[in-house]
Amino acid sequence: MSFRSLGLKEPILRGVLAAGYETPTDIQAHAIPKILAGLELIGLGQTGSGKTAAFGLPMLDRLCGGEPGLRGLIVVPTRELCVQVAENLRVYASQAGLHVCTAFGGVDMSIQESAFKRGCDVVVACPGRLIDHLERRNLSLEKVQMVVLDEADRMLDMGFMPQIRRIFVRLPQERQNLLFSATMPEEVEGLVKDFL
Repeated sequence: MSFRSLGLKEPILRGVLAAGYETPTDIQAHAIPKILAGLELIGLGQTGSGKTAAFGLPMLDRLCGGEPGLRGLIVVPTRELCVQVAENLRVYASQAGLHVCTAFGGVDMSIQESAFKRGCDVVVACPGRLIDHLERRNLSLEKVQMVVLDEADRMLDMGFMPQIRRIFVRLPQERQNLLFSATMPEEVEGLVKDFL
Protein backbone atom coordinates (compact mmCIF):
# COMPACT_ATOMS: atom_id res chain seq x y z
CA MET A 1 0.00 0.00 0.00
CA SER A 2 1.42 3.40 -1.01
CA PHE A 3 0.09 6.95 -0.88
CA ARG A 4 0.05 6.89 -4.71
CA SER A 5 -2.23 3.84 -4.69
CA LEU A 6 -4.74 5.79 -2.55
CA GLY A 7 -5.42 8.07 -5.54
CA LEU A 8 -3.80 11.34 -4.43
CA LYS A 9 -2.80 13.94 -7.05
CA GLU A 10 0.85 14.53 -7.93
CA PRO A 11 1.32 17.87 -6.08
CA ILE A 12 -0.09 16.29 -2.90
CA LEU A 13 2.16 13.23 -3.31
CA ARG A 14 5.14 15.62 -3.51
CA GLY A 15 3.89 17.14 -0.23
CA VAL A 16 3.75 13.64 1.31
CA LEU A 17 7.37 13.14 0.22
CA ALA A 18 8.32 16.51 1.75
CA ALA A 19 6.71 15.35 5.03
CA GLY A 20 8.90 12.24 4.93
CA TYR A 21 6.01 9.75 4.87
CA GLU A 22 6.54 6.43 3.13
CA THR A 23 3.55 4.20 3.77
CA PRO A 24 0.07 5.15 4.99
CA THR A 25 -1.02 4.24 8.52
CA ASP A 26 -4.21 2.17 8.97
CA ILE A 27 -6.46 5.19 9.46
CA GLN A 28 -4.92 6.91 6.41
CA ALA A 29 -5.30 3.83 4.20
CA HIS A 30 -8.97 3.51 5.18
CA ALA A 31 -9.99 7.17 5.28
CA ILE A 32 -8.20 8.80 2.33
CA PRO A 33 -9.98 6.92 -0.53
CA LYS A 34 -13.38 7.39 1.15
CA ILE A 35 -12.83 11.14 1.65
CA LEU A 36 -11.57 11.52 -1.93
CA ALA A 37 -14.79 9.80 -3.06
CA GLY A 38 -16.78 12.52 -1.25
CA LEU A 39 -18.09 10.36 1.58
CA GLU A 40 -18.67 11.69 5.08
CA LEU A 41 -16.93 9.74 7.78
CA ILE A 42 -16.09 9.39 11.42
CA GLY A 43 -12.45 8.49 12.05
CA LEU A 44 -11.56 7.01 15.42
CA GLY A 45 -7.88 6.87 16.27
CA GLN A 46 -5.54 7.58 19.15
CA THR A 47 -3.00 10.40 19.12
CA GLY A 48 -0.11 9.43 16.83
CA SER A 49 -2.24 7.24 14.55
CA GLY A 50 -1.88 9.68 11.66
CA LYS A 51 -5.31 11.37 11.80
CA THR A 52 -4.06 14.76 10.57
CA ALA A 53 -2.81 13.31 7.28
CA ALA A 54 -5.90 11.07 7.09
CA PHE A 55 -8.12 14.15 6.68
CA GLY A 56 -5.54 16.76 5.60
CA LEU A 57 -4.21 15.02 2.50
CA PRO A 58 -7.59 14.28 0.88
CA MET A 59 -8.89 17.76 1.80
CA LEU A 60 -5.93 19.42 0.07
CA ASP A 61 -6.25 16.97 -2.84
CA ARG A 62 -9.90 17.92 -3.39
CA LEU A 63 -9.12 21.67 -3.20
CA CYS A 64 -6.06 21.39 -5.46
CA GLY A 65 -6.63 23.18 -8.78
CA GLY A 66 -10.00 24.66 -7.72
CA GLU A 67 -11.07 28.29 -7.33
CA PRO A 68 -8.95 30.03 -4.69
CA GLY A 69 -10.71 31.08 -1.48
CA LEU A 70 -11.69 29.53 1.84
CA ARG A 71 -13.01 26.07 0.97
CA GLY A 72 -11.69 23.90 3.80
CA LEU A 73 -12.31 24.34 7.54
CA ILE A 74 -10.71 22.32 10.35
CA VAL A 75 -11.99 23.01 13.87
CA VAL A 76 -9.73 21.95 16.75
CA PRO A 77 -10.03 22.33 20.55
CA THR A 78 -6.65 23.87 21.47
CA ARG A 79 -4.15 26.46 20.26
CA GLU A 80 -1.34 23.85 20.33
CA LEU A 81 -3.30 21.49 18.10
CA CYS A 82 -4.24 24.39 15.82
CA VAL A 83 -0.58 25.27 15.26
CA GLN A 84 0.46 21.63 14.86
CA VAL A 85 -2.28 20.74 12.34
CA ALA A 86 -1.60 23.91 10.32
CA GLU A 87 2.15 23.21 10.24
CA ASN A 88 1.52 19.68 8.94
CA LEU A 89 -0.95 20.90 6.33
CA ARG A 90 1.48 23.57 5.11
CA VAL A 91 4.05 20.84 4.41
CA TYR A 92 1.47 18.70 2.58
CA ALA A 93 0.29 21.76 0.59
CA SER A 94 3.79 23.06 -0.17
CA GLN A 95 3.76 21.78 -3.77
CA ALA A 96 0.07 22.44 -4.46
CA GLY A 97 -0.09 26.25 -4.22
CA LEU A 98 -2.69 26.09 -1.44
CA HIS A 99 -2.58 28.44 1.55
CA VAL A 100 -3.33 27.36 5.12
CA CYS A 101 -4.19 29.96 7.80
CA THR A 102 -4.85 29.69 11.52
CA ALA A 103 -7.35 31.33 13.87
CA PHE A 104 -6.73 30.92 17.61
CA GLY A 105 -6.85 33.12 20.68
CA GLY A 106 -3.94 34.66 22.53
CA VAL A 107 -2.55 36.57 19.54
CA ASP A 108 -3.58 39.83 17.90
CA MET A 109 -6.60 39.30 15.63
CA SER A 110 -5.20 41.74 13.06
CA ILE A 111 -2.27 39.38 12.33
CA GLN A 112 -4.72 36.60 11.45
CA GLU A 113 -6.94 39.02 9.54
CA SER A 114 -3.97 40.11 7.37
CA ALA A 115 -3.23 36.45 6.58
CA PHE A 116 -6.87 35.89 5.50
CA LYS A 117 -6.69 38.94 3.22
CA ARG A 118 -3.57 37.59 1.50
CA GLY A 119 -5.59 34.53 0.53
CA CYS A 120 -6.42 31.33 2.26
CA ASP A 121 -7.79 27.97 1.08
CA VAL A 122 -7.94 26.18 4.44
CA VAL A 123 -8.43 27.62 7.93
CA VAL A 124 -7.47 25.64 11.01
CA ALA A 125 -9.31 27.27 13.91
CA CYS A 126 -10.30 27.10 17.54
CA PRO A 127 -14.07 27.68 17.96
CA GLY A 128 -14.00 30.93 19.98
CA ARG A 129 -11.57 32.82 17.76
CA LEU A 130 -13.27 31.56 14.60
CA ILE A 131 -16.59 33.01 15.84
CA ASP A 132 -14.84 36.32 16.61
CA HIS A 133 -13.55 36.51 13.04
CA LEU A 134 -16.94 35.54 11.59
CA GLU A 135 -18.73 38.20 13.64
CA ARG A 136 -16.24 40.84 12.48
CA ARG A 137 -16.72 39.65 8.89
CA ASN A 138 -13.01 38.90 8.55
CA LEU A 139 -13.98 35.51 7.17
CA SER A 140 -16.90 33.99 5.32
CA LEU A 141 -17.74 30.28 5.33
CA GLU A 142 -20.09 30.47 2.33
CA LYS A 143 -17.71 28.63 -0.06
CA VAL A 144 -16.59 25.95 2.40
CA GLN A 145 -16.83 22.50 0.81
CA MET A 146 -15.23 20.38 3.54
CA VAL A 147 -15.37 20.61 7.34
CA VAL A 148 -13.35 18.58 9.81
CA LEU A 149 -14.07 18.43 13.53
CA ASP A 150 -10.81 17.15 15.00
CA GLU A 151 -10.62 15.70 18.53
CA ALA A 152 -14.41 15.92 18.84
CA ASP A 153 -14.34 14.16 22.21
CA ARG A 154 -12.05 16.86 23.65
CA MET A 155 -14.29 19.57 22.20
CA LEU A 156 -17.12 18.13 24.30
CA ASP A 157 -14.97 17.88 27.42
CA MET A 158 -13.98 21.52 26.99
CA GLY A 159 -17.59 22.69 26.56
CA PHE A 160 -17.29 23.82 22.93
CA MET A 161 -20.57 22.34 21.67
CA PRO A 162 -22.58 25.61 21.71
CA GLN A 163 -19.82 27.30 19.69
CA ILE A 164 -19.59 24.37 17.26
CA ARG A 165 -23.34 24.70 16.64
CA ARG A 166 -22.93 28.45 15.99
CA ILE A 167 -20.23 27.70 13.42
CA PHE A 168 -22.17 24.92 11.69
CA VAL A 169 -25.25 27.07 11.08
CA ARG A 170 -23.04 29.44 9.03
CA LEU A 171 -21.81 26.68 6.73
CA PRO A 172 -23.31 25.85 3.33
CA GLN A 173 -25.83 22.98 3.36
CA GLU A 174 -23.87 21.22 0.61
CA ARG A 175 -20.57 20.22 2.18
CA GLN A 176 -18.56 17.17 3.19
CA ASN A 177 -18.39 16.62 6.97
CA LEU A 178 -15.58 14.67 8.63
CA LEU A 179 -15.31 13.95 12.32
CA PHE A 180 -12.18 12.63 14.01
CA SER A 181 -11.98 11.56 17.60
CA ALA A 182 -10.00 9.26 19.89
CA THR A 183 -13.18 7.99 21.56
CA MET A 184 -16.89 8.02 20.73
CA PRO A 185 -18.86 9.17 23.79
CA GLU A 186 -22.66 9.49 23.54
CA GLU A 187 -22.46 13.28 23.19
CA VAL A 188 -20.27 12.91 20.09
CA GLU A 189 -22.87 10.50 18.69
CA GLY A 190 -25.50 13.21 19.31
CA LEU A 191 -23.37 15.71 17.42
CA VAL A 192 -23.01 13.26 14.55
CA LYS A 193 -26.78 12.87 14.32
CA ASP A 194 -27.15 16.66 14.19
CA PHE A 195 -24.47 17.43 11.63
CA LEU A 196 -23.45 14.40 9.60
